[in-house]
Amino acid sequence: MLLTVNSENTRTHESLDVAIVGAGAAGVGIGAALADLGLDSYAILERDEVGASFRQWPEEMRLITPSFPSNSFGCRDLNAVTTDTSPAFALDREHPTGAEYAEYLQGVVEFHDLPVRTGVEVESVRRDDDGFVLHTSTGVIQSRFVIWAAGQFGQPNDDPFPGASHCVHNSRVGSWSAFADECVEDPIVIVGGYESGIDAALALADLGHEVLVVDEEGPWQFRGPDPSEVLSPYTSQRLRRALEHDEPIALEDGIRVERVDVEEATFDVTGTDGESFITRNRPVLATGFESGLGLVDEYFEFENGQRQLTERDESTTTPGLFLAGPRVAHNGQEFCFIYKFRQRFAVVADEIAARLDIDRTPLEEYREKDMFLEDLSCCEPDMCDC
Repeated sequence: MLLTVNSENTRTHESLDVAIVGAGAAGVGIGAALADLGLDSYAILERDEVGASFRQWPEEMRLITPSFPSNSFGCRDLNAVTTDTSPAFALDREHPTGAEYAEYLQGVVEFHDLPVRTGVEVESVRRDDDGFVLHTSTGVIQSRFVIWAAGQFGQPNDDPFPGASHCVHNSRVGSWSAFADECVEDPIVIVGGYESGIDAALALADLGHEVLVVDEEGPWQFRGPDPSEVLSPYTSQRLRRALEHDEPIALEDGIRVERVDVEEATFDVTGTDGESFITRNRPVLATGFESGLGLVDEYFEFENGQRQLTERDESTTTPGLFLAGPRVAHNGQEFCFIYKFRQRFAVVADEIAARLDIDRTPLEEYREKDMFLEDLSCCEPDMCDC
C-alpha cells in the first residue's frame, strides 16, 4: 500500500489492491473473507458507522430470519456473515433488532481486525488504466479492484406517486412507539404490504392503533419459496396470530395508491377506481428502496431491470468492479437476505485472489461450510433452493 499525505489539507493519496464500499453485512462479510486470505492492502470505506443501516431500523423491527447457535453441528447461523461466528451466540437472540445486529457486525470487525474506515464518504468512482480512482471525503484512493457493498437502505423509494411527500417512509421512522404518540384515533394507512409494511402494522396495532394496509398484490395471501416475494414465515405467523386475536389490522389488496392529498391536516389516500381513505394521521410508505447503485450505476449493463454480472459477480462491462449484497442477481433470482448473498463472498474473494496471485487455500473452509456457492443452477426464477 502506498500512502502520501498532502499537508495543506490533510487529504491522503494512496494505492490499494481492493476498496470495499460499505460496512454493512456484505462489506464486513467480504472483508472477513479477504482477511482470511491474508490480504493487507485493502480498506472498507463507510460514510457512517459499521452496520449503520441496521442501526436506523425502527426499534421494534427484528430480523425475519432466525438465528441459532448451530456452528458446532455443522450448520451456519442464518444471519452470520463469516464461517466462525453466530449472532445468536453473540447476542443471545433468535430475532435480533437492527441495533443488536449492528453490534454483531462490529464484533466481527474487531475479531478479524478488519480495516474499516468510518466517516469516509465516497464522492466519485472513475475507471482508469490502472483500475479505479475513488475521490473520498478524506482523500483520493487508487484501487485495482472495487467491491460495491453499499446496500439499499440509503435510497428509499419515497416518491412512488404524486403527494408521496406528505407521507413518511418506514426507513425514516426510528421508533413506532414515538410515531404512534403523534397519532390521533384515526386509522393509520400503510402503503405496501410486504415485510416492512406488515411489520409496521403489527407494531402499531400492538400499541393500540387501528391500521389499514393497502397493497396492489396483497402478498399476505400467497406462499412461495422466496421470502423476498412473499411474507416470511416469521411475519406470516405474527400476522395470523394478530388477526386471530382481533387486533385492529385491516388488509386491502387489489388497490394501487395513485396519489395522496392533504387539506386542513387531513390526508386523502386515493387508489385505483377512485377508492379513497381519509385519515388525520400521516400515511406510512412501505414501498421499498430504489434499485440504483448510485455512483457506479453507469459501470453496469442492465437487462430486464437487473444488472448483468459474470459468474463471479463482476460487472460485464467494467472489469475489476464487483457487486456484493442483496442486489446480486443471477438467472432473474436476487440473492436477498443475508443467508443467501453471503454465499457469494468467497466467490468474489477467490476471483480477486487469483488475479493477485494469492494462495486461495484458506477459502476451502467456505466450501466445506456451504458458504461458497459457485453452482448457479439452483437459482431459477420459479424455485430457489439456495
